[in-house]
Amino acid sequence: MTEAAFQGMIMPVNLNIRSYTGGMAQTNAYLLGEGDSCLLIDAPLGTCEWLESLNELPTDLLLTHQHYDHIEDVAKLAAKGVRLHAYSPYSQDLTLEKLLQQSGISITVTPYTIDTLLEGKTEIEVGGIKFSVAHVPGHSPDSVVFTTGDFAFVGDTLFAGSVGRADLPEGDMDLLIRGIRKKLLILEASTRVFPGHGPETSIAAERQSNPYLSFSLPS
Repeated sequence: MTEAAFQGMIMPVNLNIRSYTGGMAQTNAYLLGEGDSCLLIDAPLGTCEWLESLNELPTDLLLTHQHYDHIEDVAKLAAKGVRLHAYSPYSQDLTLEKLLQQSGISITVTPYTIDTLLEGKTEIEVGGIKFSVAHVPGHSPDSVVFTTGDFAFVGDTLFAGSVGRADLPEGDMDLLIRGIRKKLLILEASTRVFPGHGPETSIAAERQSNPYLSFSLPS
């Protein structure tokens, strides 16, 4: 199936999105839908308590990447039967646990097992919602963007007026910018962008004014 054909299948214009921000890095989680068909994107510290306050338990958890601040509550959710979907298997290199410990920062992440690996996949259906899956490395080697209709959940690839940092292990700013231009800026201008940190933005706004996307890259 072509990307255009797949995009034509998914138009959840009334998608119910609730957000939570938590953890040391003030990381965003997004709950899509409600009741028996809800799903979660990313799980920073405090996500489980937030879900309990809503009386919600998602069936599935999509991870935009596995840096520690996005996955601190993953193991708790997996223990409750939530299915995990991510580009790569869990590792301490991906979560940055090793790097932080070497820097004297105590971060402990309970290991977990990914149920569905997304490497090589371009689409996935979970919780009754069909997503396109785009691999956009540069911030983290496992970074992916999930798009459904006019909604893009971009993790730490693209922010309002900025982009993800590339000074972490396996970071590459040129690779990140190329990926954003090739796989995100081609989306409809009306696409709402939900990042891993900070406020919602749109493809139109980032095309117009994001300073990181305006300069030329080496050929």
